[in-house]
Amino acid sequence: MAKFKKKNKVKENIPTSALPDIIFMLLFFFMVTTVLREQTILVEQRIPQATQLQKLEKKSLISYLYIGRPKEPARYGTEPRIQANDVLIGTNDIILWVNQEKDKLSEAEREQITISLKADREVKMGPISDIQFELREVDARRVLYASVGRLED
Repeated sequence: MAKFKKKNKVKENIPTSALPDIIFMLLFFFMVTTVLREQTILVEQRIPQATQLQKLEKKSLISYLYIGRPKEPARYGTEPRIQANDVLIGTNDIILWVNQEKDKLSEAEREQITISLKADREVKMGPISDIQFELREVDARRVLYASVGRLED
């Protein structure tokens, strides 16, 4: 009687020749779609901590105003300044800036615009109240005061 041998050897080769192409396509995709920084901050930013936080759902409706001392005091002085996008503006330019930001949005979203004030913790309340007054004049009543992490008790 003859013995029959079973062939249990199954090759388990996974083709990896296309793997580098896939990796480079993914790398290229993320390089193209990633935004590292939209603005260069020209003012000092030491954001205060908060006791209560609320996260916003739609960040496309938020426009940022940075308030603080300029990082280059020789060029811009030592008084607190307002930065909108990549330029320093005065309080009288806020109305124009808000209207430009509203024009970037669709007609339905213009009334939902939220202005985020990222003020340095050393800034006095005077410039902030001037900004609030100008925002009321242009009917931008949704104001967000930015802060970092929750204050531990």
